[in-house]
Amino acid sequence: MAHAKASPNLQALPTSPSPAQSLSSEVVLDALKMILIGAPLNDILRSVALLIEAHTEGAVCSIFLLDEDGQHLRYAAAPKLSDEYRVATDGVCIGPHVGSCGAAAYLRQPVFVSDVLSHPHFANFRDLIVRTGLRASWSSPIVSHDGRVLGTFGMFYREVREPGPDEIQLIDYASRIAGIAIESKRTEEKLRQDERELRQLIDFLPQHVLVLDREGSLLQANQMMLDYNGHTLEEMQGPGTDERHMRDLHPDDLERARSERRSGLASGVPFEIEKRMRGKDGRFRWFLFRYNPLLNEQGRVARWFATATDIDDRKRAEDRMRNETVALREEIVRSSMFEEIVGSSESLRKVLAQVSRVAPTDSTVLIQGETGTGKELIARAIHNRSKRVNRAFIRVNCTAIPPSLIASELFGHEKGSFTGALQRRLGRFESADGGTIFLDEVGEVPPETQVALLRVLQEREFERVGGNQTVRVDVRVLSATNKDLRAAVADGTFRQDLFYRLNVFPIQVPALRDRIDDIPLLVEYLVDRYAKKAGKRIRSVSKNTLDLFQGYDWPGNIRELQNVVERAVVLCEGETFCVDPSWLVPASLSPTSPNPTMQTIPLVADLAERERAIIENALREAEGLISGPTGAAAKLGIPRQTLESKIRKLGINRHRFRTP
Repeated sequence: MAHAKASPNLQALPTSPSPAQSLSSEVVLDALKMILIGAPLNDILRSVALLIEAHTEGAVCSIFLLDEDGQHLRYAAAPKLSDEYRVATDGVCIGPHVGSCGAAAYLRQPVFVSDVLSHPHFANFRDLIVRTGLRASWSSPIVSHDGRVLGTFGMFYREVREPGPDEIQLIDYASRIAGIAIESKRTEEKLRQDERELRQLIDFLPQHVLVLDREGSLLQANQMMLDYNGHTLEEMQGPGTDERHMRDLHPDDLERARSERRSGLASGVPFEIEKRMRGKDGRFRWFLFRYNPLLNEQGRVARWFATATDIDDRKRAEDRMRNETVALREEIVRSSMFEEIVGSSESLRKVLAQVSRVAPTDSTVLIQGETGTGKELIARAIHNRSKRVNRAFIRVNCTAIPPSLIASELFGHEKGSFTGALQRRLGRFESADGGTIFLDEVGEVPPETQVALLRVLQEREFERVGGNQTVRVDVRVLSATNKDLRAAVADGTFRQDLFYRLNVFPIQVPALRDRIDDIPLLVEYLVDRYAKKAGKRIRSVSKNTLDLFQGYDWPGNIRELQNVVERAVVLCEGETFCVDPSWLVPASLSPTSPNPTMQTIPLVADLAERERAIIENALREAEGLISGPTGAAAKLGIPRQTLESKIRKLGINRHRFRTP
């Protein structure tokens, strides 16, 4: 006889619990214990089956789990069922007429068969039943809390039997306990799988990801973060995590980042911090940390979710732009000191041909020539015709920087590396990264700095003053000097290996006396420029003036020509440009010349004395100050660099004009 009956609801336990209720409590506690210790699902279900069998005489229990396809049953536990029966029935397809377990899973209700030999549901298994000796088969579906069939719980007997109320209740309890265990473990496995998938997803993100508790202590970090700093998650979570985190911060960012993080965590609202973090290679990179709070049901912060985006390239670009802006301002100030390359003489054409050949390469160039010949113009022409034209051109006047500070100026310094180093500062080489650096008067670089300069030329790397972090740069080096570097090498004041590194492609800029044919063009260009600046209209240049200019030796070269033309334009009252013949002494005159007046009173010397007096008077009024709105340069209306050059040339001690 067989019948199907809906499983009764669990009722409140009576004062004296039935045997089924007592057994179910023991099974529940045992299953719960195994769930808590993380036992595998099959072990938990086997324990449930063994406990039922131990307290139910003659019973053989089995627990099936429904496949993912929802059509086949697979054994999860059958500790005392014969191997022959288990192998033959494993994977049975559910259906309304398939044994007791297949029917219970299909009908979603208990199925009790008191004699399987006479029941049509077991017709296909009759020979198997005879061999194994099973007669009664009772099954109940295992149903989840949301009504899904998870499997079946079955009890078998070797005699014909019909279940009584206690046994029906026991099967119901057993199926429910099995359902709880199955759901619990599957939920746990699902959570683990979700965590694994989420972890993989987070590890693939191109950002550093962190999960912090409400106090800011690290709970989780993705693989990208761990790979960057070289720590394991356990190391980052262990004792001293905050101290380790702070040690990985750049010293210059430590106090600011600590303060901003503390106030941000206390605010409970999203916040951001920019800070530099040390990688496992010992180098620091800039990161933008974004912190977002995760709130609980009461609206309080339960966790912090943080991402760190690498912004090092952006910060370096910003620093480079700031330095390029500074360089541009300096260039605007210096612009009046230099003219375009004007002329068509053979000697100048030879130089420009060299510029055309070397500009497209990255070769190091040494530009030599007298003071005032336009060596910087040649350097700029090389840069403007190179592939680096759209990047920075950084000029460093090595004579304008005190020897004790030139290393800091070139290579930068770290905070606290010397008195007055209140913050980290990038050097000119870092500012020129990707572009060109022009070392004017390179022969003045002190010996101790020549070593670092040689390293940059050879290896394209250096260290900031007071630092131990290697900085790599991609910079083309152009240099200029009016000194005989070969003689300096012979004297031991300039390194021979540095000279060879600088002198890869030498260019000799001709003096103005070797470009006499270019003087008319230069004069016309300069007169036009300064006339426009002074608001004057000058239509022509007198022939006597040109003859005078072409006969003069020009020891100051184009810079001296520029100054003379500017002074003459200011004094010019007509439309024809001319100078007083007494201003310049023709180079052809010698000490034996018959003109004693021109021999004994060269106006160039007189002009130098007048210039000295004007500069000293301006320094006196400015109390020795050169730059700034109240400095001597502003009073004279000339660039600071021009004034400093003239002070050095005339041997003026500006310090004696300072007020005690």
